[in-house]
Amino acid sequence: MKDEELNDKRIAVLLSGGVDSAVVLYELARRGLKPDCFYIKIGPEEEEEWDCTSEEDVEMATAVAARFGCRLEVVDCHREYWDEVTRYTMDKVRAGMTPNPDVMCNRLIKFGAFHEKRGYDYDLIATGHYAQTEIDEEGRKWLVTSPDPVKDQTDFLAQIYDWQLRKALFPIGHMRKEEVREIAEREHLVNARRKDSQGICFLGKINYNDYLRRYLGEQEGDVIDLETGKVLGKHKGHWFHTIGQRKGLGLGGGPWNVVKKDVENNVLYVVRGYEPIKAHVKEFDFHDFHHLTPILRNDGTLEPLPERVTFKIRHTPDYFDGQLTQTGEGAYHVVTDRWVQGVAPGQFCVIYDERFHRCFGSGEICVSQNERPVVI
Repeated sequence: MKDEELNDKRIAVLLSGGVDSAVVLYELARRGLKPDCFYIKIGPEEEEEWDCTSEEDVEMATAVAARFGCRLEVVDCHREYWDEVTRYTMDKVRAGMTPNPDVMCNRLIKFGAFHEKRGYDYDLIATGHYAQTEIDEEGRKWLVTSPDPVKDQTDFLAQIYDWQLRKALFPIGHMRKEEVREIAEREHLVNARRKDSQGICFLGKINYNDYLRRYLGEQEGDVIDLETGKVLGKHKGHWFHTIGQRKGLGLGGGPWNVVKKDVENNVLYVVRGYEPIKAHVKEFDFHDFHHLTPILRNDGTLEPLPERVTFKIRHTPDYFDGQLTQTGEGAYHVVTDRWVQGVAPGQFCVIYDERFHRCFGSGEICVSQNERPVVI
């Protein structure tokens, strides 16, 4: 968006305490803008024993806002996070699936609950996501990939609503991470050398398995060699493991890969090898596809996805080429050009155009070729 177009806009900046959102504020300030800044509180309650970095985050965000003469307001979305995102996560893992809490946090909290509490007062919500947008000849706004393949976060944004995308502003989306760090160090921002957060957006130093254990507890079950039927060991609950997992199984003679789950009987099935064929698929299904930029045909139905696409199933620099066949409303079958490892129900399949440029949205993987016989 051009500088002159931003001048007439009311802009809110979501400061996290990290370097990315700090440079977002710098980029807007250097254009002569003075946006309002907000820190979204979604971590555990203060009286809880979990180690959380939110206090340090707020201190960093406060310092950055003050540096540019902007005010910072803390918006408490703790209850919304734990009611909505945590419930979504626990329901999925209990059912043997592999959810993505960060995807739903963007949709339900950063562009959702925040909007209901404060964001409705603003024309644009600026964040430190590595993503870009573009406007087509019809005036429609599209989410497009960042030039940094490692940091690109379009997959995390692929479930936000179209009205949320229209309000989204990504001032550093055209940069690579090293450029952002260079700007932060050059401008002597207080968090210039602060490490990037890892894992789920609010957990900080909290272990993900501790998060699951808190809500689902433990339940011992068998780990079985799919090839021989031999019981190799025990696990403490299928929800602590995901399809494609190789580490943390505690089994000798490996490496072992989790390839299937029997949710009803709390059994994990594994196969041995570094790249076992049974840990890979060349086709799978997804449903409930969410269009980031819906296009309606003359009859009022949604324009279907193109047949040839690129896609991702997890947050990595790697993407795949594939062929789509629509099997129902919002439902598709994917045939990939090469083998894909670790396809699991509950993951989001994020769909892009053939150039891996424009993001169309995402749908939830419901079953993979290898899992039809076992996953309940």
